[in-house]
Amino acid sequence: MSERSENRNLHKTYTLMGADKKLYKSETPGTYGGNKKTKVYGRMDCPAALRAIAKWGYVKDRVFFADEQTAIEAGFRPCAACQREKYKIWKTLQTNH
Repeated sequence: MSERSENRNLHKTYTLMGADKKLYKSETPGTYGGNKKTKVYGRMDCPAALRAIAKWGYVKDRVFFADEQTAIEAGFRPCAACQREKYKIWKTLQTNH
């Protein structure tokens, strides 16, 4: 790897969504991914998200969060595929309102 490549990697930034739904730059990658159209968040290795990306490339609607609490505060709900238990709790709370 050249010195130039190494320097570029040292300054890599990631675009994350904050609780205020605004995007910001971070030197640390997000720990959760989401879909800004469906307002669903999940693990970075979510099988449903990976299938969607491979099948029809929902990459343009993909957002990233520093942590789960930020995703929730931004109004996103847990994914039914990779966050099954959290989704069940969320769903129960929605039907009781």
